[in-house]
Amino acid sequence: MRSRRSCLSVPGSNPRFLEKAQGLDVDEAMLDLEDSVAPAAKDAARRNIVAALREGDWSGKVRAVRVNDLATPWTYRDVIDVVEGAGDSVDALILPKVQDPSQVRWLDTLLTQIELANGLETGRIGIEAQIEDARALVNVNAIAGASPRLEALVFGPADFMASINMRTLVVGEQPPGYTEGDAYHYTLMRILMAARTYDLQAIDGPYLQIKDVDGFRRVAGRAAALGFDGKWVLHPAQVDAANEVFAPTQEDYDHAELILDAYEHATTVDRRGAIMLGDEMVDEASRKMALVVAAKGRAAGLRRTSTFTPPSS
Repeated sequence: MRSRRSCLSVPGSNPRFLEKAQGLDVDEAMLDLEDSVAPAAKDAARRNIVAALREGDWSGKVRAVRVNDLATPWTYRDVIDVVEGAGDSVDALILPKVQDPSQVRWLDTLLTQIELANGLETGRIGIEAQIEDARALVNVNAIAGASPRLEALVFGPADFMASINMRTLVVGEQPPGYTEGDAYHYTLMRILMAARTYDLQAIDGPYLQIKDVDGFRRVAGRAAALGFDGKWVLHPAQVDAANEVFAPTQEDYDHAELILDAYEHATTVDRRGAIMLGDEMVDEASRKMALVVAAKGRAAGLRRTSTFTPPSS
């Protein structure tokens, strides 16, 4: 599974930003053709993105392009121009404002046709679906299962807040008057449950107060605690915080790998299904939990600082 701790939104209409993004330590570069690009600049943005993908150095990054939503006249041309122009340099397309599974299936079909017509590997380009309104959330389970190309569900908070008439103008923080709990908990959990049902990643949306890194870290920490895999970032100042928050600590990563080694030894050598690891009992449920932490640590590039020593008989 591709690592998506930090997903940087980069306007396709700004060549300078496209160049700068290549040098940032982000897991995913999301080259945008939608909200950050004015209608009159769509054509030029497509050309900019194709050139950046073909000529730039995106080593170590997931290369994603967000096309326009299907209610606009631009979507089909976005997909055709980007994939025909740089299909071998694109890892995923992000489809915004998805409301039902038929929209994901439409994109899957169009991608397959373009791949076949251009000699590209069929099915290699993934899809990320943005959940951005009430209808999308009601249909999120069906959306998550709509295509084998799907890799992630992404929460789009601003459009979602508007769609449910949430009384606030601040994206990422609690709405005025909501003083108990988290107003977004239900929404995030619905997205997370659908994603995990179909083995997809779950990505939280952006935090618009780009200079408030502490606020970003706090909000990102809530999503990470639930189990989300990453968060959109809008500014280089948010990148390090996202990478840190959505990766396990070195201590937790080492402990997870130790659990996996100890349980493997116990079940295959000692023929036991439960053991004590220090003061902690380790069993099959422990192994599953450790697999999650270890996988996130490996995806984040962590390296072990301790090794397992089998107990002497």
